[in-house]
Amino acid sequence: MPVTSRTFRSGNSEAVRLPKEFAFGPGVEVEIDRKGDVVTISPKRKPVKEMLAKLRSLPKPASIGIRHEVEIPERPGL
Repeated sequence: MPVTSRTFRSGNSEAVRLPKEFAFGPGVEVEIDRKGDVVTISPKRKPVKEMLAKLRSLPKPASIGIRHEVEIPERPGL
């Protein structure tokens, strides 16, 4: 269901209040994109290097499970 809000001046910028159900949380950096009359606000994506560094910092598993080979049945005509 659409929600209505109004723009207002904040210093030299125009701003809009986001209702709490649309809030990103404090300190979240966002990207703003405009295509015609449509303005899209989304959380800024982290760079791939930063995401990989975060993944590498996760604890290593105690053991690694071994997958058994799956038999794929023959399907004529494919």
